[in-house]
Amino acid sequence: MEQNGMSLYEHIEEIRKRLIIVVVFFILSLIGGFFLATPLISFLQSAPTAEGLPMNAFSLTDPLKVYMNFAFLTALLLSSPVALYQLWAFVSPGLRDVERRATLSYIPISFFLFIAGLSFSYFILFPFVVGFMGRLAVQLNITEQYGINEYFSFLFQLTLPFGLLFQLPVVVMFLTRLGILTPQFLVQSRKIAYFILLVIAGFITPPELISHLMVTGPLLLLYEISIWISYVTYRKVLKAEKEYEEQQKKDSNHV
Repeated sequence: MEQNGMSLYEHIEEIRKRLIIVVVFFILSLIGGFFLATPLISFLQSAPTAEGLPMNAFSLTDPLKVYMNFAFLTALLLSSPVALYQLWAFVSPGLRDVERRATLSYIPISFFLFIAGLSFSYFILFPFVVGFMGRLAVQLNITEQYGINEYFSFLFQLTLPFGLLFQLPVVVMFLTRLGILTPQFLVQSRKIAYFILLVIAGFITPPELISHLMVTGPLLLLYEISIWISYVTYRKVLKAEKEYEEQQKKDSNHV
């Protein structure tokens, strides 16, 4: 079996080589994460959102869990551009030159959008949710005593999904470039997509209307932006295909 000049065995060997690169870089990033975890935890504990919250360890392993979670997530964040590049390098031989250049640009865009999603959820949504929970505790005459593991688990639960959901425009752009998605399909699927995003927002946020709207609004806006990006990408794909066909005709005429 031959594909793009490579046999099935060569494809498997290529995958293995690239997976090894990703794993090695992840291990190196994890080592770096062990050094970065402590200052990151200290920084987030001293942030205005957490400054007035008493944090406790309700289990002997809580400090270790928090430390390892930060080290692991730091390693994932640092190694993600390398993993994306290796994925691009694996599929790029099957792409034309213009497609290679276009898809390579997705890697920094994807990383930037992930950071943007984390920033939005941490600096805007998370303080609002924590403030709402604090006000509710005061109204119910409840003394706030938080476990550090529970606090950071809730922080990750609220911020990490946003980092992933902010990848939607890049994913749509990539799938449109491959011909799997079209802007027409996204427009036709708008109602279903809106419903799915509403459900996702319900899982991410506490059962409170304002915070739910704060999550739902950006997600719906992201979907609309993705439709526009798909439309622009689709037009470029059609234009590139037309130019490629014309070039092929010219080459055949010369022959």
